[in-house]
Amino acid sequence: MRSAYEQQSKIGLEAFTRRAADELRATGDVARGHSYDHLNMQEMHVAFQVASGATWKEVATRLFVILRTVDAHFRHIFRKLEITSRRQPRDMPDLGATG
Repeated sequence: MRSAYEQQSKIGLEAFTRRAADELRATGDVARGHSYDHLNMQEMHVAFQVASGATWKEVATRLFVILRTVDAHFRHIFRKLEITSRRQPRDMPDLGATG
């Protein structure tokens, strides 16, 4: 199941990736190796900015949105990437390194 999750994640099969992640969770395992494909464009921009060390106020200014919008996007990012801390994106491959 882990192999299926990783391969489907790499080639962008979003629905199958989610299903494989659900199956992994059902077995007590966790789907690691986060796929960013299921983030929308605004969420990706917010995630990259936060991963680079920007504050929420800086992100809002750079993306021309209000703080409440940044907060909403980040709540979706938390759920989709299964993270629990604002600092976690900095340690994620392909996210923290390119921000």
